[in-house]
Amino acid sequence: MRLLWTANAADALGTQASGVVLPLLLLGLGHSPAVVGLIAGVSTAAGLVMGPLAAVPADGGARKTVMFWSAVVSALAMASVALAVADGRPSLPHLLGAVLVERFSTACYEAASRGTVALIAAPEDVPRVVAGLEAGGQGALVLGPALGGALFQVSRFLPFVADAVSYTVAAVCVRAMRADLVAPGDHTPDRAGAPAEPAGGPARAAAYRAAVAALAAGYTLVRDSALLRLVLVWTTTVGGVLTALYYGAVFTLQEGGHGAAPMGVVLAASGAAGLVGSLTAPRLARRLRPGRALVAVSWLMIPLAAGLAAASGPWAYGALFAAFCLIMPLATVVLQSRAIQATPQHLQARAGAVLATAAGGAAALAPALAGLLAAPAGAAVPTGVCAVLLAALALWTTARAGRSLGPERAA
Repeated sequence: MRLLWTANAADALGTQASGVVLPLLLLGLGHSPAVVGLIAGVSTAAGLVMGPLAAVPADGGARKTVMFWSAVVSALAMASVALAVADGRPSLPHLLGAVLVERFSTACYEAASRGTVALIAAPEDVPRVVAGLEAGGQGALVLGPALGGALFQVSRFLPFVADAVSYTVAAVCVRAMRADLVAPGDHTPDRAGAPAEPAGGPARAAAYRAAVAALAAGYTLVRDSALLRLVLVWTTTVGGVLTALYYGAVFTLQEGGHGAAPMGVVLAASGAAGLVGSLTAPRLARRLRPGRALVAVSWLMIPLAAGLAAASGPWAYGALFAAFCLIMPLATVVLQSRAIQATPQHLQARAGAVLATAAGGAAALAPALAGLLAAPAGAAVPTGVCAVLLAALALWTTARAGRSLGPERAA
């Protein structure tokens, strides 16, 4: 358990440290904001594509192998960036290629790691493990940008060295795990009725059908499960809304003449509150019924979004985003724990990839939609739209949560 936590926390810390300075590096090299945005968009899209693909071999019994080599490849990619930056002026193709390789590998690692909690934790310990992993991510969100900024001030290549080291730590931790991370059904891939040993020309078609069936198994499970559909709709909506709210805050602060420092205050406050929320979430999850906890969080987010529509200063934004991040871990622990417990072990990576791809796609589209809404009517408009979406989600969650999550108390 500690090895998994260390691997994920080190990975997140290094990613935050390098991610916060990569745009500064590109801008400092003379590239336009459009190029910076293009690289960010392409790397995000690469991750969304690779996650579901990597989930198939992970669920086929190769979780540990996929996690180890993904971390190794990511370490090499970031090491190449560090060397290029230290050597002088790195080329844009090199940076883009390294970022894409790192994003591909990270997506593979994340897809494979989604099945590990169910394999190494007893069912009653799942909420605690999920909360611990969430706390590690929140801690990285607080410390990573500060570490990256400090290292960047010393030398521009150091944040990428830190990222390469973090991936190396993750690879060592994965290799040191005693568990083989193989589920009982991992070696029986879905074949959808295909012949066991096809011969001749039909062999290729049968193999293709088997591959498509294996890839689609996660989608089929999510489609047919009321619980997983609830997780999909809730996490996708909230992820997109929170991203849009963040960019709405950026637009408002920019219009008010504030610089980049206020957004650092917002991020620091949000990360600290998220860490506190993650540490307290398991206790709350044990005391509250899952449906009641999720409904409460859903309704509490509405006044916070409405408050953001009326906010104007960085301190107000920091307080409101901190409140969001304080209550969100409870919903995260409830939903992720129940999803893990309800998903067969040999489908954990594929089902998780479907959920993560939907949430990631919404988060990737949200900044563009927020900008389109803000351009003609002002930065407060996206926030108002988000509040309406959260209200609709709260109504839908109230109607569905009791049936989907069940009346029993969380483990």
